[in-house]
Amino acid sequence: MTRILVNDIIPILVIMILGYLCGKFKFFDDDQRQGLNKLVLNIALPAALFVSIVAATREMFARDIRLTLISVIGVTGLFLLSYFLDRWLFHRSIQEAAVCALIAGSPTIGFLGFAVLDPIYGNTPNTNLVIGIVSIVVNAITIPIGLALVNKGQANDRAKAAASGSTAGTTVKVAQPTKSNEPVKKVEVTVPDGIPVTDAEAKALKEKGIDREIDLMRAELKTHGGKNDNPKNSTWEAIINAVKQPVAAAPLLAVILVLIGVKIPASWAPSFDLIAKANSGVAVLAAGLALSTVKFTIDKEGIWNTFYRLFLTPAIIVAAAYLTGMTDPTKISMLCLATGLPPAFSGIIISSRYNIYVKEGASSVAISTVFFAVSCIFWIWVLPIIAGFFH
Repeated sequence: MTRILVNDIIPILVIMILGYLCGKFKFFDDDQRQGLNKLVLNIALPAALFVSIVAATREMFARDIRLTLISVIGVTGLFLLSYFLDRWLFHRSIQEAAVCALIAGSPTIGFLGFAVLDPIYGNTPNTNLVIGIVSIVVNAITIPIGLALVNKGQANDRAKAAASGSTAGTTVKVAQPTKSNEPVKKVEVTVPDGIPVTDAEAKALKEKGIDREIDLMRAELKTHGGKNDNPKNSTWEAIINAVKQPVAAAPLLAVILVLIGVKIPASWAPSFDLIAKANSGVAVLAAGLALSTVKFTIDKEGIWNTFYRLFLTPAIIVAAAYLTGMTDPTKISMLCLATGLPPAFSGIIISSRYNIYVKEGASSVAISTVFFAVSCIFWIWVLPIIAGFFH
């Protein structure tokens, strides 16, 4: 325990604190901070996932079918459970509960997966397989579901506003899309109260000191240049866009190559390894930078989300693993820590982007990141004791 604490946990905290201080003292500006996030999510992490998963074999996947099923069903099911509990316990709207699930129900496997698991368990195919599978579930399943739920909630709000026939609203001048060689045109419109708004409407309202929730579907659909995309396809588009992201596409491609028996030449590995090695350190530094931008308060919802993310979720995953007959305590421990990481930063990015659940989401991310040091040590201590009851 002491060795893991000194050699593994403390270095993560030190680098995260360094990132936090760099953010507080403006050592990095917003563009540079976003650049580090892109380096991790779009280059270093995909490379690390790809090179690690292609080292696996079809026999390994077949042998670990329980691990795969528990990851897919468990992470997705607990994401949905977070959504329904937030709706029930805190009476949140559909879109607020969806963003809560993206935060409390999804681990930040991209930022901290390798940084936490590699020092403890070593850079092995089994470690990389666990990280790869959980990463695929978070990026290719739960994020599209969350965005689809946000769309549903906003559509319901628009329908209720239309049915009520309310004419109350705020009059603003909104920029209209034009061709590239034409000057920007602004027209005066009345934005109805109580419904999500477009990006242009939100910007105009912001100038009057009014913060409004942005309509996710209308903000993302490409309606410029005379195109008329069908809003009914937004859920499918969200799924496709999520799968196309490098952090989801790289592990999916690696899994496909392993399943069809394609072997990547060993001479290719150093090309991926060099950038992949940058992942853990830069990811933890970027996490500290992200934390420095968050203004948070401690409230009962933030505490509940922290408990759900760091303790309840991994406890259910561990129970499911033993109940379904998994016998390798090391793999169970890897799965526990992978699913018990702090909240996915993609959730707080979506929250800030569309002005949904911002204060509560920021508080949950900040509290969970700080208390992860406690939960990580707790699980490392208690898992061998639990394993003793089953062996």
